[in-house]
Amino acid sequence: MNYTIYIRTLKRAEHTVFCVSDGQKYYYDSQFDRRIPFSSGQQVKRSIIDSVSEVLGTVPSPTTFLFDVTKQKELKEGEVYGTCDPTYVDQLFGGWMRAAKGGKERTLKRRSPLSISSMRGLHPLLAGVYGENATFDRSARSNNIVIVRDEKGDQLSEAQVVDFLEGKDRGLSRKWIPDQKRASGLFVSDIAIDLRRLFAVSLNSLEPEVSEETIAKLKSEGWIESKNVFGDCLIAPKSVREKSIKALANAIVNWRITSNQSRTFSLMDTLAISISNNANLIAGSIRAKLSEEDSNKAQPIIDESLKGKGVDTYITLQAGGYIQTKSESADALSNAEQALIEKMMAYDYEN
Repeated sequence: MNYTIYIRTLKRAEHTVFCVSDGQKYYYDSQFDRRIPFSSGQQVKRSIIDSVSEVLGTVPSPTTFLFDVTKQKELKEGEVYGTCDPTYVDQLFGGWMRAAKGGKERTLKRRSPLSISSMRGLHPLLAGVYGENATFDRSARSNNIVIVRDEKGDQLSEAQVVDFLEGKDRGLSRKWIPDQKRASGLFVSDIAIDLRRLFAVSLNSLEPEVSEETIAKLKSEGWIESKNVFGDCLIAPKSVREKSIKALANAIVNWRITSNQSRTFSLMDTLAISISNNANLIAGSIRAKLSEEDSNKAQPIIDESLKGKGVDTYITLQAGGYIQTKSESADALSNAEQALIEKMMAYDYEN
């Protein structure tokens, strides 16, 4: 029995920002001497979990932020608590960690059943980061409010501002934003779904996942007592599993970075998705190969010959514009979604 489902997703991003950190986060590839933009696994995970909640039409679980007032009457940031309640789908799939200050309460920790990689370039030569100069221009509006302060911080009068600008070629309704980083290229990310943990909440009292109160609540809501390789556990009811599996499959196929800036929106359209129970084979299903003629060029490859070896690859229509493919399909993503649903539904969670 296979306990893990592996998914590799190939996306195309153009002129966008994944995460703002000096314009765009990147890492340095020493072999090809290039800066490669990336989106962290945590950001990808959040995008997927948020998408699950959107599909289900549910509000994500609340978060508790704790602050302490010091002796100096200053506010100091304390712990951040999740609900540690798997009836919230974002907690069930995302996991949690709750460690109380001072060790007065038991630490609650649930490992997420989803292992998610960063979204990085398919190959260092197929993705890059570059800079551009942006501007915030409102010079066409006549109702702008412009305030000019002197060296003491006092506001200058309109006449003083006019005198100051005499002989200076400078408008005051325009702000320059130089050297903004943008990302473009082909990007790949990987997900591993541990079916043994997907809907199971451990009852191990030595390493607790939930409180006794939450355990009682889950039992009252129809969660099933069972046992897996990790020990005694509670399994989500079938109705919860079916609804959550459909939402998770949809989110895995259709997610995109949702926290990027709107001025740099990109569809981040999916070119291909591979699904397998074999981690080694799925790595080769979507890959890149250096050109034999020019070592500074790389060719993206979607290997369609692995279908008989346990890898199913679904290729969208737009993939043909960037990669040599033969089996593009308009319903590729819906087929991938259905394949994920079938694989997750087939697992015997209760036994």
